[in-house]
Amino acid sequence: MTRFADSTRSATVRPTPEINNQPRAVPRVRAAGSLVAITASAVVLLLLLIFILQNGQRTTVHFFGASGELPMGVALLLAAVFGVLLVTVQTTTRRVIQLRLATRRRRATPGSRPGPAGTDPDAGVREGRN
Repeated sequence: MTRFADSTRSATVRPTPEINNQPRAVPRVRAAGSLVAITASAVVLLLLLIFILQNGQRTTVHFFGASGELPMGVALLLAAVFGVLLVTVQTTTRRVIQLRLATRRRRATPGSRPGPAGTDPDAGVREGRN
């Protein structure tokens, strides 16, 4: 009754291509990397959840004159998050400064990076404060 009933499909399995009589390696794909990252993130989140649930006793936290009570696990997690943020800000600032210095050195050295023939790399670029 279906219109595909007469068609026959080949059920043969193709062997993997070989190079010098050795099987070719399976190429890596982005989906595999994403799956590993998602799995690792899920494991870390599960461990954090267990940590917070096991350290539920209340503790008083003082910070710049303010005080409050938090579960111990939450207080430690917040401290870790703020530590990561501080390191990220510091690292990003260093990288921005490093890139600015490299750009200034490149501009100060004439002919350090030639462009296409007959073009001026600084044409149309206004000098200003950076």
